[in-house]
Amino acid sequence: MTTATVRVPEGLHARVPAEQRGPGLDRDGVRLLVSRGTEVSHQTFAALPGLLRAGDLLVVNTSATLSAAVDGTVGDGRVGHARVVVHFSTRGDDGRWAVELRDPDGRGTTRARAGGPVGTEVRLPCDVRLVLEEPLSERGERLWWARVSSSDGTGVRAVTEAPALAEVLREHGRPIRYAYTERDQPLSVYQTVFALPSRDGAGSAEMPSAGRPFTARLVAELVSRGVRFAPVTLHTGVASAEAHEPPYPERFAVPEASARLIDAARAGGGRVVAVGTTAVRAVESATGADGVVRAREGWTDLVVTPERGVRVVDGLLTGLHEPEASHLLMLEAVAGRAAIDRAYEAAVEGRYLWHEFGDVHLILPGVPRGKGPHTEHCGSNCP
Repeated sequence: MTTATVRVPEGLHARVPAEQRGPGLDRDGVRLLVSRGTEVSHQTFAALPGLLRAGDLLVVNTSATLSAAVDGTVGDGRVGHARVVVHFSTRGDDGRWAVELRDPDGRGTTRARAGGPVGTEVRLPCDVRLVLEEPLSERGERLWWARVSSSDGTGVRAVTEAPALAEVLREHGRPIRYAYTERDQPLSVYQTVFALPSRDGAGSAEMPSAGRPFTARLVAELVSRGVRFAPVTLHTGVASAEAHEPPYPERFAVPEASARLIDAARAGGGRVVAVGTTAVRAVESATGADGVVRAREGWTDLVVTPERGVRVVDGLLTGLHEPEASHLLMLEAVAGRAAIDRAYEAAVEGRYLWHEFGDVHLILPGVPRGKGPHTEHCGSNCP
């Protein structure tokens, strides 16, 4: 079995968060599949501190999840107005938003619809409107740049600044939800323990879900064991459940302090483990050809593939991805094709759960048996 042939059985879709699946469970109650090369083992996420060691560094994404789904209507007045759901994906530097229009499916979720055409107007609550201006990319017309406007009460419309749209998202938005989940959840369910609000209203359309299983207690235990954290930010756009395109450009920031922490960890022999594919994309975008991480922010269009490889990241903590997802190329860049194929075979056999509320995969560097630098000191218990 290879990742290309994996088909996720219906019963392995995580429909609700871990803490809603049984009494006494917390976020860290999800299962953890551990890969070291082609060797796999099975743990719970709460065991993570024992799998890392002092000097290791976790790179975490601090982007907060937005209530990015808003109900609206669209039409030209001749055929009436149809209901749509707007998924707000990415806020541009010019104040426009990249959006995806979707049709409600009658079950509380949505299905894909054709984008455009230019000039399409979408009416939102609070008399806020969107006008579609151009496709986000030449690759397709699923996502469009849209100008946001509102009325001043006299019928005069003007470009709306971020605070007005932020109010619409706050008062009328809800987290993006796809059909594999059981029901709508409050925004707090989609926030990770690392999430920090952005001053300009930017955030992630979809949760940086690899960080979800962390709890404050688990973070404290990791710190007490000498594991350090380097915060970065990457605001994720909408992925869409139907279209597995390569990622679009996304806003990111790697602060000076985090760049220094990453470089120091590598110099000191610690492992740099990214929490999520978003953290990989951010830190690798700030890494030069010389392997040095430098403070950087802006937009990244980096797609990490086996051909490109990784320059800094040694390991990765991530969810389980659909076989068509471009994220799998990143996993192969970190661990190699054979390791990922073996891990996904084990995930299906072990009935691990997929998607943002599902189980987690920890990829660590493979060490030949008996060859690791710490083997003589800690035997089979060495992480």
